[in-house]
Parts: sequence; C-alpha cells; structure tokens
Amino acid sequence: MRIGLIGAGAVAGYYRHAAQELGIELAAVCDVNTDAAEAAAPAGAQIFGDHRELYESGLVDAVVVNTPHALHAPMTIEAAEAGLHVLVEKPMAISLEECDQMVQAAETSGTTLMVGHIQHYMPDKLAAAAAIAEGEIGQPTLLRDYRTTDYRTGMRSAWFFSKRIAGGGALINIGAHCIDRTLWLAGSWASSVSANVVNRHDVAVETDGIVHLQLQNGATASITVVSDADEYSDELVIVGENGLIVADPNKGTRSHIDGYTRMLWEPDGDPVQQAFTAELNDFSAAIGGVQPSVSLEHARHVIDVVLSAYASAESKAPVALS
Repeated sequence: MRIGLIGAGAVAGYYRHAAQELGIELAAVCDVNTDAAEAAAPAGAQIFGDHRELYESGLVDAVVVNTPHALHAPMTIEAAEAGLHVLVEKPMAISLEECDQMVQAAETSGTTLMVGHIQHYMPDKLAAAAAIAEGEIGQPTLLRDYRTTDYRTGMRSAWFFSKRIAGGGALINIGAHCIDRTLWLAGSWASSVSANVVNRHDVAVETDGIVHLQLQNGATASITVVSDADEYSDELVIVGENGLIVADPNKGTRSHIDGYTRMLWEPDGDPVQQAFTAELNDFSAAIGGVQPSVSLEHARHVIDVVLSAYASAESKAPVALS
C-alpha cells in the first residue's frame, strides 16, 4: 500500500516511523508549508503543497488527513471522490452534518474511512480494557478522567485558537481524547451531558473545561481538562463494582482491589509511537476488509458529546443526547 500524509505537523514523525516499521510506503507528503513537508518526508517521497494535486497524482492508494479540524471533512470527501482510502485524525469533523457527509462519501465511492482515535491503541488503555473485559473490577460505574494541556498563546499553532478552524478549544482537541477513551472503557455511550468551560490566557476559545456524563448503562463519568497546570497529568480512573483501575501512559496501568495493587502494564519504550504504529496497522487491515477498532458511529458520537458539552456550557443546563 502507498500512502500520502496530508499535514506535516506534530504527529507527522510518528506516522513516518510507523509506515517504515510496517513496510508501508509513505509515497508523498503534502503541506502548504512545503519546507515542513520536506522535513517530514522520507527519502524519495514526493512533496505537494496542494492536496488536490496529490489526489490527482496517482502516487497513492490512501491518505492520512492530519490537518486543522475544519479541513477534515472537505479533504476526506474529496479523497473519497478520488477513490482514495482515508485515515482522518480525530476529531472526525466539527459538525455532525460533516460526519454524515464523510460517511456517505466513503460509502458512495466504496472506499475505507477510519478515524484516528489514538487512545484505542495506547498500551496503558489497552491493558485497562483487557482487565475490564476479564471482569477484574466488575462493571465500571464511576470514571474520572483528568488531563492537562497548554492553551497559552504561542504554545501551539495559531489555528488552535480559532473556533472557525478548530471547532472550539481544549474540549474538542484534548477533551475529545478523554471523551473517546472514557466512553470506550465504560462500554457505553452518553445519554446526557453537563459542562462548564473557562476562557483564560486572553484567547478566543475555551482553555479549560469540566464535562459530566451520564451514560446509557447507568455509569457516571467526569472529565476535566486544565490548561497550564503546575505539573503534567494524563490519568484515567475507572471504578468498578469490585475495585478500580488507574491508567496513565507515563506511570503505567494498575488495578487496586481490597487493599492489593497489581500492575497490569508498565511503560516500556515510547507508548505514543507504539500506538501510532498499531493505528496505521489497523487502517491497513481495515482497507483489507477487517473491522477497525474504532467504529465510525463511535467517532461521530464523540463529536455529538463535544458539541453537546458546548451547548450545555452556553445554556448552563444539561443536554440530553438522542
């Protein structure tokens, strides 16, 4: 398989290494900043400044769309119309209408569409999922996800601070990761959302937020995203009927039952690179007809929850999901 990478941003290096490790040809890299594209490309890869020229080149069978959020839908739809398979980075899109249009485009063209929810491939989360599936803590009932980020001006690309381009701030970007993994490990979709957000650092989008979720299976989840914290945190706590699991990519995954702690996974190597390699491998398998780890329905539901969180924060009232 020959793939093209659209967007030579922060995760481009992970995709390059993943392709090399899997024996997948990264045949082209596209970015409006062609210098960045050249820096991200392996030797021999073709460089493009316009994704449409890449689509028309015949050099690739599939593309990875790793661009500002508002470009996910149009670039995915155009790729499908060109007969190309697409792995699009999360968030799937910035509206439910766009999500539906993307799915329809792939169905019409007979191409594969997959959304890159990287949390499903992180080894700490996979260890937690395996333990839950084995019944180690019983049915998850309470989940608390706490993650820090940095939404100060100058700490990330300017487009992250534009609601028109990013779709929002910390919640649609970092919060989407938390919503995704919380729903996945709880084994349920959300039925209602209540949220509050804060705009700090003199930026135009929310920098911090708290989201409370009531899930269809009766579980309750709390997700907190904080900007510019005194120390980095990326911790998910899952409380079950018989015990709890704590998952952290930097500290490991452990269960705690009746006073006894058991390590389920310890950090070994680069878990983020491991996850990107597993994700690209899953995409390759999906093109071959294998069901991917993350369904399009789940990816769309994550967007539904994010948008409902924004609506709740604005109305200062819970929002029910259908």
